[in-house]
Amino acid sequence: MALSVFVVDLAFPCIAWNSIGFVSLIICSAIASRRTQLFPGNAKPRASFAAADGICSAMVESQNYPCTEHKVTTQDGYILSLQNIPYGRSGEKSGERQPVLLQHGLLMDAITWLLSPLDQSLALLLADNGFDVWLVSTRGTKYSLGHTSLSPDDDEFWNWSWDELAAYDLPATFEYVYGQTGQKLHYVGHSLGTLIGLAAFSEGQLVNMLRSAAMLCPIAYLGQVTSPLARTGAENLLAEALYWLDIHEFSPKGEAVINLLSHICQQKGVDCTHLLTSFTGKNCCLNSSIVSVFLQHEPQSTSTKNMIHIAQMIRQGTINKYDYGDEKENMEHYGTPTPPSYNMNNIPNNIPLFLAYGGADALSVTGDVKLLLQNLEGDKLVVEYQEDYAHADYVMGVNARQVVYDPMMSFFGLH
Repeated sequence: MALSVFVVDLAFPCIAWNSIGFVSLIICSAIASRRTQLFPGNAKPRASFAAADGICSAMVESQNYPCTEHKVTTQDGYILSLQNIPYGRSGEKSGERQPVLLQHGLLMDAITWLLSPLDQSLALLLADNGFDVWLVSTRGTKYSLGHTSLSPDDDEFWNWSWDELAAYDLPATFEYVYGQTGQKLHYVGHSLGTLIGLAAFSEGQLVNMLRSAAMLCPIAYLGQVTSPLARTGAENLLAEALYWLDIHEFSPKGEAVINLLSHICQQKGVDCTHLLTSFTGKNCCLNSSIVSVFLQHEPQSTSTKNMIHIAQMIRQGTINKYDYGDEKENMEHYGTPTPPSYNMNNIPNNIPLFLAYGGADALSVTGDVKLLLQNLEGDKLVVEYQEDYAHADYVMGVNARQVVYDPMMSFFGLH
């Protein structure tokens, strides 16, 4: 049965059907968000909202875990939000606690790691198991809207792709946590968080501060993506269309979309987990309650330029830097007419790597992961495959602790 929706309260109504229609709805939401920024009235700046509270107070301290808020400024001026959970509910114990940095994926923020119940959320599990846990939210998300000279309402604020996340956000975060703890880090990335980690490692960055890395739903190659939403968007140049419309913030969290999804979730006989399938693949192990919690906090904004970069990867099947679509402009940025590649073969083979991927994932597809694995060598590589897992199962699955997190923590214990 076709899903038909009508978006109200916009200057131009949008009618959407099925998967393609949902992409259209996201675009309409992004345009609506842009219009709101252009005509803010008496609205309070978004960065001020983020400063008034934080993830610690919103998600951690209420669960009786210690948590402190931190800020780090990147080399290009973005002010990122970090949280530190130094130990678990049992209290501080003597002995050295190894730091673990958790990096979320696309259209998410650090709350990714806190969506599940206490005994299932990775951030809290790590704290309870003796690790010093650090969370970070990338630029453009709710708690990382600060900049030394720009506002989120400035187009230039959104002039970045995941190249900058690998070149600026991740190094700034690594250096801060390393400076605070004096120890090398374990790194956990999910989805886009794996891509920026792999890209940085391939260029020799961060490896001197890295103890080991766990990549959940590893993203490097995207040429075999089966997600209808992702492939349709890439092949139909939807992100490029937004950019041509001068929409530089990609905001899927417009009020219209959230109200729509929340309304659908409340209907009798509707299982909200199915709404994720066309994007992530068929997740085996989510329940409706966790998806409801997800919708209270996610998804988050990213830059339209970032979405274009990911679309380029899907169309080309490569791991290249952002293509400006013009030889002259590429020459200005890279010194070559085409963008250079990230060479996964350059990742040092002495880095302990834990890669976990699922057979039902429509984004981190088995064929693409195998291409990545062909480039990785060394006897410190551990690969875990779960046949029925899809993209969201790795951060919200009801059995993720047993299937993924416990083996991962054992892996950390060896390094």
